[in-house]
This record gives sequence, structure tokens and C-alpha cells, in this order.
Amino acid sequence: MALWLLWLLLVTGTGGSGGVPPVPRAVPEPRAVPGSPRAVSDAELRELSEQLLAADSNRAGPGQLELNLKGSGSDTGDPRLFSYVSPDLLARPTFSRLLALLDNYEPLTGRDERETAEEQREQKEFLDAALDTPVLALLERFVLRKGLYPSAEAFRADLHSMWFGLYSRSSGKALDSSGFEHVFHGEVKKGSVSGCHNWVQLQALERAGRLEYLGYTWDGPWTGFPDVLSLQFRWDGHSKPRGSLLVGSSPEFDLALFTLCFLARPDRQCHISLGGEAATIQTYTWDKQRLVASAYPLTP
Repeated sequence: MALWLLWLLLVTGTGGSGGVPPVPRAVPEPRAVPGSPRAVSDAELRELSEQLLAADSNRAGPGQLELNLKGSGSDTGDPRLFSYVSPDLLARPTFSRLLALLDNYEPLTGRDERETAEEQREQKEFLDAALDTPVLALLERFVLRKGLYPSAEAFRADLHSMWFGLYSRSSGKALDSSGFEHVFHGEVKKGSVSGCHNWVQLQALERAGRLEYLGYTWDGPWTGFPDVLSLQFRWDGHSKPRGSLLVGSSPEFDLALFTLCFLARPDRQCHISLGGEAATIQTYTWDKQRLVASAYPLTP
């Protein structure tokens, strides 16, 4: 009798629901991603953002950038946003390589972005120039020290992927967008400007007669550059009722700051410090693919 009961227990199991215990199903390996963003504290974000600012020797200095914040139709008679931009500033390696990239994109969503070999080379040249600056070197050392990447090569590969990886903003009709295009170039979706959070692009559009500055809604407390600005404009007749961006910063500073916040606080507010003043960066991830959907400074 005792042997029969032992056999019954082995067959039916001891759980309350009875039956043979199910065979565990194989669970697919999760996609490898960098280390936990929780490893980066708010204090570290504030400290590193100040260090990135201090390292940004390529940002606009005195006399290199002048803004007309009074707006279109003001009593100055100057409807432009950028009264002056130094050619020497725009000739610096990261600026010139950014400008070379900006003519590669089709602004209208729903149309495929077809990357030529030359355009891919320009992407690499821009990232190489940025990575050769003290700003990106500082960020690279930080992410490696925090264990977010196993090697510099892994970080650099992901940097390219997160910013230049293509995806669709047209419900799968076309591979028509990337984080770089959205943030640094800008797009036109359903008749309105989307993204376009880079001052170098805005000054290039204005210089080409394609940007109509309509005034600003907020100017940050900074007396030098970079500053944070919220403004209104039209691009080729398409409206941007409100857009925010850093002004006067170098391309590598924008890239480093947005990348830091994308890694440390994806899809959340990222609280930083610039010149002793608090600022906040908002980032968004594209469809959980670790690709940048957007990144920009928040303004009141």
C-alpha cells in the first residue's frame, strides 16, 4: 500500500492543482543591451553635463554668433533669427561635417531614405570627427567606467546605430526616418515640421531663404552659449508652432548630451546642469528598438 501511494504521488505531483508538473518551455535569450540606466544617478548627470560643457571648446564664443530675438517684423527691420554666424565657426571639423550631412535627407515622411555609399561615408566622418573631440571622449570614458558598454568599439557601434538606424514614421510604408534626421535635420509630417532641434540646421535653412522666423516664446537664463531657446518658425511654408533647441553649442555637445540622456533616462526627463543653471532634456525611444526617436531640451 505504501509503495502504491508513493507511485501515485510521483505521477500526480504534490501541487494543489494536481496533474503532472509541466515541462518548462525554452525562453528565448533577451536581446543584449548596454548596462542598466539606473546605474547613473541624478548627481552624476548634473556633474557630467557640466564637464561636457567645460570641454566644449568648439561652442560659439564672443562675437561668433548673434541672435535677433525680437522676432519677425520687429522695429529693428531685421526679420532673421541669426544676425551673424562666424564662417570660422562653421568651418570647424564637426560643424563642416554636420553641414555636409544635412543635404542628404528627404524631409517629407512616407518617402524612403536611400543612403548612398557617399552618404554613409559622411555619417562615419561626422561621428569620427565628433569622437575625436574632448566632449565625446569624456562621454565615452564615462559609459565605459559605468559598465554601460563592454568596450569603446561597442559604444561607437551603438552610437552609429541609435542615431542613424532607419525606421518608419509612415506606418511601415517607407524607411523614412532616423534619430539623426529627426533631431538634427528635421522632418515634415502631415504638413507640419517635426523635430528640427539643431541650431546649425536652422541657420543653414535661413541662409538659404527657406526659414521664416516668427519669434520666440522662451529664452533661457544663460548669458553665453550654449543657450536654450523655444521659438516659432516656418520651413518651406510648413509651420513649427513651438520648437526648442540648444543654441551656440557644438554638434558634438548636442550629440553627447542627447546620447547621455538617451542612455541614462530613455523616455523620461533627464535633469542636467549647464553653467550652474538647471536644464532638462527629454528623449524618446523608437518602438523599443534602442533607436533615437527624439531628443530636445524642455522649456516652460
